[in-house]
Amino acid sequence: MNQFDDWKKNMDRFFGNDFWGGFEGLVKPPLPQINLYQLDNELICIASVPGLEDLNKVDVYVHQSTLEIKGVIELHHLGGQQVKGEIVQGAFDRKVDLPYQVRSDKIDASYKNGLLVIHLHRLIHETDRKNRIKIVNLEE
Repeated sequence: MNQFDDWKKNMDRFFGNDFWGGFEGLVKPPLPQINLYQLDNELICIASVPGLEDLNKVDVYVHQSTLEIKGVIELHHLGGQQVKGEIVQGAFDRKVDLPYQVRSDKIDASYKNGLLVIHLHRLIHETDRKNRIKIVNLEE
């Protein structure tokens, strides 16, 4: 692992400090990994957050049509030296653009088997609703 760090530092010196920024999504997947499902007026977001023991270590924010999930993935091991590391861990801050604005007063979130499930409901503005207009008979 030290050889990779040395190689990365050399590349940073040669190409500049932000050289790796363009490759970040390719080299390291964004955290947490997310599936987003759209229904008529609802969204279901499923985020992979393994090893979460304290729900207070994850924050979920919704503002208009943006969902933000912040937290820390901590995997505890019994000691020894890691020889293979495929499960990404550490602090994360992920913002997801939603296909439409959602209600901030009707959000449900639950956690089970390493998956954070967030249920969102579409914000329907009063101006989006059809209102039947009463017709006044002026001939009477």
